[in-house]
Amino acid sequence: MRTFANITELKAAVGEHFGHTEWRQISQEQVNLFADATGDHQWIHVDVERAKEGPFGGTIAHGYLSLSLLPLFMKELIQVGGLAMGINYGLNKVRFPSPILVGARIRAGAELVDLKGTPSGYLANTRLTVEVEGQKKPACIAETLSLYVPAESS
Repeated sequence: MRTFANITELKAAVGEHFGHTEWRQISQEQVNLFADATGDHQWIHVDVERAKEGPFGGTIAHGYLSLSLLPLFMKELIQVGGLAMGINYGLNKVRFPSPILVGARIRAGAELVDLKGTPSGYLANTRLTVEVEGQKKPACIAETLSLYVPAESS
């Protein structure tokens, strides 16, 4: 984990890669719970027997499941001090170049693309890449936007 005392230290890290998270295994239970939460019960995600004969040879995680893990990955990769709060502000760009087979292990790496001051705080653009162990193509590449609001004393 990279720890920054304040926004000034974070600003100096624009262009840097923050390293990688630990590997995490994607389970069928996770995929099923995500399907229940989103209403996306497509057979390639939840029908284990049918998916064995499908295009991926097994069930796959939803692309949006990998996207939903980005805040967890960010928490493992970076910590910024001197903040009143950090807010997920949105996304600039998201791609899902390859699937995540259930049972696969994934991790994420992050690079701080930009940090700009705004009237509300500092808007960080961070590119996260979700890798699948043993695969050349990543499962997800996303530019996330986080609004960092400094504490009054910072």
